[in-house]
Amino acid sequence: MASSATEYVTHHLEHLTVGDGFWTLHIDTLIVSWVLGLIFLGLFYAVARKASVESPGGLQNIIESCVEFIDQQVSDSFNGPKDFVAPLALTIFVWVLFWNLMDLIPVDLFPEIMKLFGVEYVRILPSADMNATFGLSLTVLLLIIIYSIKGKGAKGFGKEMFCHPFGSHPALWPANLLLNIVEMIAKPVSLGMRLFGNLYAAEIIFILIALLPVWAQWVPGVAWAIFHILVIPLQAFIFMVLTIVYLSLAYESH
Repeated sequence: MASSATEYVTHHLEHLTVGDGFWTLHIDTLIVSWVLGLIFLGLFYAVARKASVESPGGLQNIIESCVEFIDQQVSDSFNGPKDFVAPLALTIFVWVLFWNLMDLIPVDLFPEIMKLFGVEYVRILPSADMNATFGLSLTVLLLIIIYSIKGKGAKGFGKEMFCHPFGSHPALWPANLLLNIVEMIAKPVSLGMRLFGNLYAAEIIFILIALLPVWAQWVPGVAWAIFHILVIPLQAFIFMVLTIVYLSLAYESH
């Protein structure tokens, strides 16, 4: 029983892959992420096309509330031009939210469906794939560098890297540079690890619940799903807010 349980858990944690070594691609993560991204774009585009001031529908109200809420978060936290940061924050929040929602789908549903097509392994939760969460956080790292240069200029960015926090004496440049590099790398690492760790743990619990007899799965499964409904938007919100804060810190001069 222990062996079969271990095999069951291990099987559900395997990705549909192509390639070898460092260049291995998780096809299931890429496909699900693209599909969810297209759903996000299509949904918002369709609502925007049919938006009505006189008689807004329920979906329009929800999306407008989401947009206004995120726009307010950007206005409160980011002091620079928000023409790019606000859409970025909206995209991150909704995309990560859609990622996380996939964790509420029964763990055996898609694997059993894909077996009919000869596919042995598949995972549909991008948030529990470190490649996805770190890919998104590395994009944030690139934007941090871009906004640092945009806000301070190349000279100001270089000066901050070499002269902060200990001072501008040349003997202190190596220590300043090392600390700033560590700080800069720590930001995307914490972003990616936080999202991955929370959703990976949640996925493991759902898999363990699925090991129970069918009649015994409902109570713990429903209870964990209800609790997880709170975690899903919270993790998307945290990722979005920290992105805004990091870009604001990068843009401002210190």
